[in-house]
Amino acid sequence: MTKNVFEDMVRIKRAREEASVKSVGDGVITSRPEPQKQREEEPLSEIQARRKKNGGARYGLWFVAAISVVFLFFAVSLIFSKAKVAINPEIKELSLNQTFSASKGKSTSDVSFDIIILSDKEEKSVEGGEEKEVKESAKGQVYIYNTFSSSAQTLDIDTRLLGTNGKIYKTEKKISVPGIDKAGLPGKIKVGVYASEPGSKYNTPPLDFKIVGFKGTPKYDKFYGRSEGDITGGLVGASREISNSQKDAVLVELKDSLNTKLMEKAREQIPSGFVLWRDAVFLDTDKEEMVIGKEEDTTIVSLSGTLYGFLFSEEELSKEIIIKAMTDYDESEAYIYNLKELNFTLLDKQNITSLNANSIKNIKFTLSGNPRAVYKFNTEQFISNILGKSKSSFQNVISQYPHVQSADLVLLPAWKRSFPQDIKDIEITVNYPN
Repeated sequence: MTKNVFEDMVRIKRAREEASVKSVGDGVITSRPEPQKQREEEPLSEIQARRKKNGGARYGLWFVAAISVVFLFFAVSLIFSKAKVAINPEIKELSLNQTFSASKGKSTSDVSFDIIILSDKEEKSVEGGEEKEVKESAKGQVYIYNTFSSSAQTLDIDTRLLGTNGKIYKTEKKISVPGIDKAGLPGKIKVGVYASEPGSKYNTPPLDFKIVGFKGTPKYDKFYGRSEGDITGGLVGASREISNSQKDAVLVELKDSLNTKLMEKAREQIPSGFVLWRDAVFLDTDKEEMVIGKEEDTTIVSLSGTLYGFLFSEEELSKEIIIKAMTDYDESEAYIYNLKELNFTLLDKQNITSLNANSIKNIKFTLSGNPRAVYKFNTEQFISNILGKSKSSFQNVISQYPHVQSADLVLLPAWKRSFPQDIKDIEITVNYPN
């Protein structure tokens, strides 16, 4: 008989359902077969071992982070490490009233001087004046050169000069023409000249001259003149003249103005490291001139002059003043910063004129007042002494410099406890007085 497979499958299903139903009183509880355990219970020792392993890994990470922070800390310290030191040098106020000697140019003398020579012109227009018949000689300025020898040559007043225009002019005063200098340059001096005759025919543009008195001698070709600008003012005829009192008043005003103008010009040209006192300067007015102005009722009064001044080296003078005025001088390097405030008096100034100013070799002068000596600080030596040292050694190093009044230190970053190892990372500021 044929087997019914479908029927067998129904019986098996029912049997399973009946096996899964149990009666308890009036209630029915459906139960399911308990699933098979996926894994055995993990032992406690293995759990603790795993936790310990994970905790160790975390501690390792923290340790690496801490090392990185420390490394970064030192890297920042190295990169941004700076030391700033402010030095206040010792300043001593002295008392001075001494006489000094000086020689021109470089010499064995402790103090030397140089001469500054400047020329200029001032003029003023004056209204009024009386018209008169006048005879005026042309006037100008001429440089006389000496290429003959190293000895000075004296030329008397009214020395005759032959111009390249064929006319004779005369010097207004006695002069001494300097000789050839050590560099081989010709000696020269400027002098006013006037035409030997009045009249406009002597008015001329710049020209050259020979000294008539030297004709026939070797000096004739070795001494020569060259005019500075035009020679003007020659006139025969009607001219307007102001009174002598007006002229004198104007000339006083022009002289003061010219002196101020030349002093300002001299100060602009003073080389660095040199000083020029007002009493070391004198003005020589070498040309007065009056001409008719553009307007018929005005007269132009002009005054030319030359300023001579003695320049002194600040370094040389500072050293001499300190030696003379500082009783406890210990040879430490120092300088006087208020030199210009001292009172300067040039001795025998009345004997110095434009005739001999350029040939003067030695002078004497007095200085008085309260010079202030400032000690210099050796920055390079200090840096070499402090390089790489601990912060605590700073005061000990500074104490080796007896002429430091005070010193302030700033280390960057703030946690630094030593000076940088590189010179460029140390900044020194010395607060010298202005």
